[in-house]
Amino acid sequence: MVAGFSCYAQTIELSGKVSDKFKNNLPNANIIAIPTENSKNLLFAITDDKGNYVLKLNSNESYEIKISYIGFKRQTFRISVSNENLKKDFELQENPERLDEIIINYKPAIITKKDTITYNTNSFVTGEERKLREVLKKLPGIEVDREGNVTAQGKKVTKVLVEDKIFFTGNSKLAVNNIPADAVDQVQVLDNYNEIGFLKGLRDSDDLALNIKLKGDKKKFAFGDIEAAGGVEDRYLLHPNLFYYSPKTNVNFIGDLNNLGIQSFTLNDYLEFNGGFGKLMTDMGSFFRLSNDDFSQFLSNTDFTANINRFGAFNLRQSLSTKTDINSFIIVNASDTETEVQTLNTYNSLGGAFDEDRNQRNTLDNSFVLGKLTLDYEPSINVDLSANTFVKVTQNDTQGRLLTQSLDQSTFFNTANSLDAIDLKQNLEYSKRFSRAQTLSFETTFAYVNSTPLNTWQTDEPFLEGLVPLQEDGLINVAQQKETTTTTFDAILKDYWVLNNYNHIYTTLGTNLTFENYQSQEEQLLSDGTLNDFSLNGFGNDIDYRFNDTFFGLEYKFLTGIFTVKSGVFYHMYFWENEQLGQTVSNSTQALLPEVKAEAEFNNSEKLLFRYRQRLQFPTVNRLAGNFVLNSFNSVLLGNPDLQNERIHNYSLNYYKFSLFRGLNVNTGINYSRKSQSVKNTTALDGIEQFATYTMFNEPENSVSANFNFSKRMNTVKLGLDSRTSYSEFFQLVNANVSKNFSRSLSLTGKMETLFENWPNLELGYTYEPSVFTTSVNRNQFTNTEFFAGLDYVFLKDFHLKADYRRTDYENQSQNLTNIFDLANASLYYQKDDSPWGFEVLATNLFDIRFRRSNSFSDFLISDQTTFIIPRIIMFKIAYKL
Repeated sequence: MVAGFSCYAQTIELSGKVSDKFKNNLPNANIIAIPTENSKNLLFAITDDKGNYVLKLNSNESYEIKISYIGFKRQTFRISVSNENLKKDFELQENPERLDEIIINYKPAIITKKDTITYNTNSFVTGEERKLREVLKKLPGIEVDREGNVTAQGKKVTKVLVEDKIFFTGNSKLAVNNIPADAVDQVQVLDNYNEIGFLKGLRDSDDLALNIKLKGDKKKFAFGDIEAAGGVEDRYLLHPNLFYYSPKTNVNFIGDLNNLGIQSFTLNDYLEFNGGFGKLMTDMGSFFRLSNDDFSQFLSNTDFTANINRFGAFNLRQSLSTKTDINSFIIVNASDTETEVQTLNTYNSLGGAFDEDRNQRNTLDNSFVLGKLTLDYEPSINVDLSANTFVKVTQNDTQGRLLTQSLDQSTFFNTANSLDAIDLKQNLEYSKRFSRAQTLSFETTFAYVNSTPLNTWQTDEPFLEGLVPLQEDGLINVAQQKETTTTTFDAILKDYWVLNNYNHIYTTLGTNLTFENYQSQEEQLLSDGTLNDFSLNGFGNDIDYRFNDTFFGLEYKFLTGIFTVKSGVFYHMYFWENEQLGQTVSNSTQALLPEVKAEAEFNNSEKLLFRYRQRLQFPTVNRLAGNFVLNSFNSVLLGNPDLQNERIHNYSLNYYKFSLFRGLNVNTGINYSRKSQSVKNTTALDGIEQFATYTMFNEPENSVSANFNFSKRMNTVKLGLDSRTSYSEFFQLVNANVSKNFSRSLSLTGKMETLFENWPNLELGYTYEPSVFTTSVNRNQFTNTEFFAGLDYVFLKDFHLKADYRRTDYENQSQNLTNIFDLANASLYYQKDDSPWGFEVLATNLFDIRFRRSNSFSDFLISDQTTFIIPRIIMFKIAYKL
């Protein structure tokens, strides 16, 4: 593999090999071509793992070529390029005095080491960039999506640091969308990142971190910017970003006030604050509890008809000494939101399929406060102690109007939902390296969560007749109060025993204790002021749930050739019981759960990784409820106190190949999951009304997913192909019938992007997304296609034009429904060189579309959704750079 890159169009190749006097290849050596004309830009290349290089030069020009490698004497020679390709090998001589990293007055554009790639941003930026995201998009091998999520070398960035310190909570979105571009000197990509240095190589880490190095004049300086905008129909935005950095004190403030439908904190952000999607997926119970809790439901809205968002984030890091750091942040968010969704639901059962039309409008008033305080203490290079305190306070209220029409029936509901919750967590982690061979780490976490949602439904028509004990009344008013209190304690002790460089043994001892109380109460508020208490008819729950998992694990990790293999087995002793209705149901089981991870590292930029993991998943407390629970206006649930655990097998195989200066990135993988036993819903369906219970189901269910991501940079053009596909087979238990369902989906995107310096840059792409859902009675097929384009152009030196366009063609072939909509945005920004002031005219949703379409599947329900969005916005913005 030959590595080469330059910033301009090339016609002539200078290629060869760089080695030492013993003919050993020198990977990652720098070859720089300095044009004799000062007006021309530097060209550069870097050798691959075999010492090969390709340097693309402009014909009919003269260059000074400099070859450098740390620890070796630099070579220099001059060359005049004609119209023919050239070959030249270099043999470098060792330097007894250690060289500076690169030549005088020049910092290499990119420096690569085993797990670190360093970009000197001045080699890539033009000066028109405003935020860090625009800098990152110009760095080869790094991509940023519209939300601010970053991928590097084909992997998602999970942590962002500034000057080697975590920025806020490490979430990439806050960093890339707010850090000013002109403060950035270097960007480092840190693979297999571990916050505790001496655990690197011992503790497995899939984290990929970005470390932002600031320019010299920004390392003890206050900087940032303030944006203010106003537009037609009373649209507004105020967005300050203020930063202060010094060697001992870092202060950051990010604020946002807007009514443009821009969310500053989303469900994905919330998951990242709780460890990130990747870590949560290793504990599916925690992931499902977190992603389906009441707070997450409020964050899941991403499209609005109206939205006022108020957001503030403050971060303070203080070095008390060379050994002690304190890091704190607080995030406050409040929003007033209006949403509207029209849904066509298709219900599938052996009695035949039927449709429901549903319209739901909600007005939401949401607020929350997140705070975290971290103390890091490193008395020596072999000891690390950290303590973290986390708090979350939530208060959310929703008022809604719902209309449902099906089977010649029409019912209207007024709904109200409120949530008050507090979440406290204390974590302590201690790690010590006693010797090169022996390292110990201990971590303990205490958590307390209290959540009290209140739900009400009002209608003038009876609903769930035969399932809910309603009394006749002019206005039916049903209220439900829930309260969940959870206390957990986790402790884990791990010993790392390094036998030698090729063999490690890890021993793990841990425990998890959970105490949970779940209460639910439903009642009807009658017009005469009396109450119809549903607890007299089998409703109302009060459950005390206890769970304990004590485990011991032994893992063996060895290195042989290109292979690193870690295999282990964990012995778990589980105990869980629930006490309710005057009875206690106790369960216990033991399990020997294997894990295997095998990696073939062909070179620093090419890997093949296999993983296998077996795990048990236990029922959540609401699934154990022995009395009825009103789940929604058309659903009643009855739990099963005797539920057992689910058993899940996960297999994955992933391949990565990355060549920085070839601009090549390949990331592909396949994942297979098998449930050998599971908890299933057993549903009695009468029209749209559902009565669901839970049962253990021993028929295996399978799902397979695969991804293929490819990108290639060729001079000033970048090509990409992204695809995802999934297939799953599962059973539905409806009206005493068991049937097998199948779903499959495909997403295929091809795109092309230009990377000119002095010309307009275009991005063009096309996405094709078919999906099929097959049941025993029918087959449903959907197709989404999308053409998208983007323009980025700097002209007349001080003007910056941006525009993007998406045309989506949505088709529900089963219902013969089609919809085509066009979404476009544009902005024109002006800022004169050396002026702190910037001015922008921007427009969103130029074609003023009012809704977007999507679909989803569940056991017996297929939903076609129309979600209404904010109409066209035209604004004028003023920005001031501090």
